[in-house]
Amino acid sequence: MLQQIHYQALRPQTTAHLAQTMTLLSLTVDELRNQIETELSNNPALELVEERRCPTCRRLLPKQGICPVCSCPQNNEPVVFVSAREDFYFGGERTDDDYPENDFPVVEDKLPTYVLRQVASELTREELSVAAYLLTHLDDDGLLTVPLAEIARYCHVSLLFVQRIQQIIQRADPIGVGSTSPQEALLVQLDVLSESRKVPQLARDMIMEAMNLLSRRQYAELARQFHVPIRQVQQVAHFISENLNPFPGRSSWGDGRQSNGSRTNVYRHPDILIYYVNDDPSGQLMVEIIMPISGTLQVNPLFRQALQQTSGENREACKEDLERASLFVKCLQQRNHTMKRLIQRVVSLQRDFILYGEEHLNSITRVQLARELDVHESTISRAVANKTVQLPNRKIIPLSAFFDRSLNVRSVLCDLISKETKPLSDSELAELLAARGFQVARRTVAKYRAMEGILPAHLRRAVSISK
Repeated sequence: MLQQIHYQALRPQTTAHLAQTMTLLSLTVDELRNQIETELSNNPALELVEERRCPTCRRLLPKQGICPVCSCPQNNEPVVFVSAREDFYFGGERTDDDYPENDFPVVEDKLPTYVLRQVASELTREELSVAAYLLTHLDDDGLLTVPLAEIARYCHVSLLFVQRIQQIIQRADPIGVGSTSPQEALLVQLDVLSESRKVPQLARDMIMEAMNLLSRRQYAELARQFHVPIRQVQQVAHFISENLNPFPGRSSWGDGRQSNGSRTNVYRHPDILIYYVNDDPSGQLMVEIIMPISGTLQVNPLFRQALQQTSGENREACKEDLERASLFVKCLQQRNHTMKRLIQRVVSLQRDFILYGEEHLNSITRVQLARELDVHESTISRAVANKTVQLPNRKIIPLSAFFDRSLNVRSVLCDLISKETKPLSDSELAELLAARGFQVARRTVAKYRAMEGILPAHLRRAVSISK
């Protein structure tokens, strides 16, 4: 709901710097290595010096080992620094055996497949075909691109039939997916949120009656329209921006899946390593952000000198190469700086999750982190997308898992079901979760159960009888 302001007066160089930095920020280690190799092969003004220099403080390093300055513990905060991949995997050419074992899922689902898997157990065969048709008409925002009436005509069913299926889909993860508009997605999310916590009534009224004013942050006009103090309007607007998303498909969904579904990641090569200092679980955490190169990437000084002796069209071409090389080096440094700030804060907030497991995951959002770091939310999203983290127990998880607010609840839910003496209904599971401190509605329990691939109680009972 936050309005993004575009400044048209920015210089072209600044715009190019921002665009390239955002591109580099979204790349994994392997993708970044390919990008660097491409720039080196295409631009004679760029060179890779065969020396080991710390990417953070730029000090020269010994032949082996990490930076003794940046990796030195200072206080109770996690130690975060950037190091070349060769610092982790020694011995020349890398093979699959050089990387840690991992038992996490290796294939991502596309959003329609991911949602369909959640709702399949609640639908009949006829309903399932309609749901599949509806889900194939989602855009990148997770919103429906065709009218419900058109779906009803195509599938030869009533409009009410399609609407009921849509309502089931809208309550899947991400909540609001399959809505016909951002406004409808917000209202669905508000309904689901109201099942577990109190929501301001004014929030619903503002979404239904004054979306244009709300999106433009015209708080004074909203206060006059609803006859409330402007401070109350600001509080409600803050509640909406913190808890609701008008474009469900843009947020991360599930456990390590991305809404674009364009990549298939094998979680074997981590982008970030987290481990204990001196192998002491009670001490500090050490975090290393992997760089794909060990040398120093810089503008070739000989090329800069040669530019002074060049004239005509060749001079202009060489000047462009020089500017592009300088921009690439600066953007790469900015990428490392942003990643370091992000990981520093994430590891501090999620220390218990890293040390003790999924049940201790803290609820944080990309919006919250963006405000703490004073960057745009899209910067956080790009930095998180497609990155993987190796935890101290050597398991590799997607970086997005640190923002999965349902992960701890799902972990407890799986534990409860694994220990049940008789199949528990979703209502009974909701009561047990409440006793553990997780206030979730029955429908939410059903959604989380479906996300984990667990059958409903009556089917679990049938399976146990057949055995």
